[in-house]
Amino acid sequence: MTDETPLLVLRDVHTYYGDSHILHGVSLELRRREVIALLGRNGVGKTTTIHTILGLPAPRRGEIRFRNEPISGHPTYAIVRAGIGWVPQGHRIFPTLSVQENLELAAAKARPGRWALEDMYELFPRLHTRREARGDALSGGEQQMLAIARALVQNPELILMDEPSEGLSPRLVEEVGDIIRRLHAEDVAILLVEQNLRFALGIAERILIMNKGTILFSGDRRDVERNEQLCRQYLGVGLTQATRL
Repeated sequence: MTDETPLLVLRDVHTYYGDSHILHGVSLELRRREVIALLGRNGVGKTTTIHTILGLPAPRRGEIRFRNEPISGHPTYAIVRAGIGWVPQGHRIFPTLSVQENLELAAAKARPGRWALEDMYELFPRLHTRREARGDALSGGEQQMLAIARALVQNPELILMDEPSEGLSPRLVEEVGDIIRRLHAEDVAILLVEQNLRFALGIAERILIMNKGTILFSGDRRDVERNEQLCRQYLGVGLTQATRL
C-alpha cells in the first residue's frame, strides 16, 4: 500500500440495529497518519460508525476497506488484529484487574511494532505510579489514559476514539489532547468522535459533520471556524460561546 492509498475507506455503508436504519450511505476516507474528527449532535450515528468499522454490527450494505483489504463482515477480533485499535466511550477497562494486568492482557495479543508495555508508562507516568491499582479505583482521567494505553500497546495503525474528553476536567482534556498530538507525531492515524468542539478543532486536520446517519460536510478546521451557521445548524452550538455540542 502506498502513502497515497487511503488507510481506511467506507463506501455507501448502511447499518441497521434490528429494523432501525441508522447509517444511510456513509462514505469517508482516512489517510495514513491523519487525524479526523467526526462531529454531530447526539444520536446522529457517530458511535454507530465506529462500531460498524469494528463489525459491531457489520454493515448490511456497502464496503469497508482497511489497508486496501475488505474487512466488512469480518469478526471484531480479526479487525483489531489487522491494526485497528479502539478507545470506547466510557473506557470499558477491566475493573477488577490492576493497571498492569489490563496492559499485560492487551500486550499479550499485540502486533509487532513501535510500542511496548514499558513505553506506556513513559507516555503515561501516572499509570506507572498507579500500576498496582485496580481499574475501578482509578479516577476518570486515569481510566481514560489506561483505555488509550491499552489500545496503543497493541500497535495499531489506526485508533478509533469515541469521545475521549467526555467527563474530564479542562486540565485533563488538555492532557488527552497532548497525548493525541504525540500519537499523531508518531504516525498513528486517528478517527475521533467528539462532543467537545474546541477540543476537536485543536487536534484534527479534517472535520466531518454527520446528520441523520449521513456525512454532510467534510473540510479542514479552518472551514469550520469560518462557518458559524454550519456549527449552529448541525452541531447546535456557536463557535463563540460554547465548547460542547
